[in-house]
Amino acid sequence: MNRLLLSARIVERGALRYTPAGIAAIDLELKHESTLSEDRQARKVSLQLRALALGEVTAGLASLPLGSDGTFAGFLAGARNGRGVVFHVTAVEPAAA
Repeated sequence: MNRLLLSARIVERGALRYTPAGIAAIDLELKHESTLSEDRQARKVSLQLRALALGEVTAGLASLPLGSDGTFAGFLAGARNGRGVVFHVTAVEPAAA
């Protein structure tokens, strides 16, 4: 199964664009920071991840200001250029204000 649920902040967002098939798309950079337990030891985790949203979910993402926190759901896929990984966002739940 390829499913990712990530609490993160939107640190970069591209302009709303459309694929050649007419599907809405937004490129994002998401940043996650937390302290997790690994082998019973506290570990600080910090990462920045490229993300892509397609279709209906783009409307909600386009309306969120930069710096917004939320819970992002989706899956991981290889980047089109074959370098790295892209998080494909299929749903987002903004953090409560």
